Amino acid sequence: MATHTLSANPTHSLWSRDLTPRLEIASGDTVHMECLDASGAQVNPSSTVADFQAIDRTRIHALTGPIAIHGAAPGDTLQVDILDIQHKGWGWTSIINGLGFLDQRFTEPALFHWQLEADITRTLFPAILPLRPFCGVMGVAPAEPGKFRTRPPGPFGGNMDVRDLRAGSTLYLPVFNPSALFSAGDAHAAQGDGEVCINGIECPADVTLRFTLHKHRSLAGPLIEAAPPPAEEPTGSWTVVESAPDALDAARAATSRMVDLLIDLWQFTPTAAYMLCSVAMDLRLAQVVNLPMTTVAATISKSILPPRKLF
Repeated sequence: MATHTLSANPTHSLWSRDLTPRLEIASGDTVHMECLDASGAQVNPSSTVADFQAIDRTRIHALTGPIAIHGAAPGDTLQVDILDIQHKGWGWTSIINGLGFLDQRFTEPALFHWQLEADITRTLFPAILPLRPFCGVMGVAPAEPGKFRTRPPGPFGGNMDVRDLRAGSTLYLPVFNPSALFSAGDAHAAQGDGEVCINGIECPADVTLRFTLHKHRSLAGPLIEAAPPPAEEPTGSWTVVESAPDALDAARAATSRMVDLLIDLWQFTPTAAYMLCSVAMDLRLAQVVNLPMTTVAATISKSILPPRKLF
């Protein structure tokens, strides 16, 4: 069982089963991977909004890999143990015209830079956010021939943006091609469930993974064995509740009301409130059985904000 190191460059921003592997490993091996931020190092701590608008968007996600697993074949399952993920002290969040959950409300582009301490960031005053780094993109080459943009996830994994993929968790992926061809990137120092403004805290990261191949054991799609979340003070949360016949309409209304609450009680600017929702707010289906209405809860932990009274 060997240990390998894989630099980020050259990255790739398309899925394809025809990509040439940058590294070949055996089942049981560990890989220390360097991952660029989602922009592929086009954004840096001094970038302006104008700089951000000019980046080459064909390079978005900038994945490290592919890694070939010796002996992997279609019908196998690849186990990926996430041993460690370390950010590098900085990150960014953006608003892009025409994208995001509240794209009709937030139409002006914005770019926010975060300074990251070991486990928290205090950059978006007065919020203090816990950091739980994970890779937004982890996947193997898809079954279909051709080249595919990395934004849509699929049964191969990909751009899942599931924050359960933190250190201590295990990801299981079906294998669709010889050698599996695993890649990862799009690291987030923090993200809320929903990632509503289209970004978490995008950041470069060093990622350590262990790979185990299970022969002739197939899965229909990704499965996560999640590590328990870090302990938090039992301070409770602010939860906005909305119901509608369409779950997305309810989720959008709940998100917009949470933005308003952050503006009213903590005097965030609208843009800052929206970004905070993207990196710290969780969107959850509260109920799907009280037809014709679906209920969505939008939640932010009280632990990240100074105490306030509603009235």
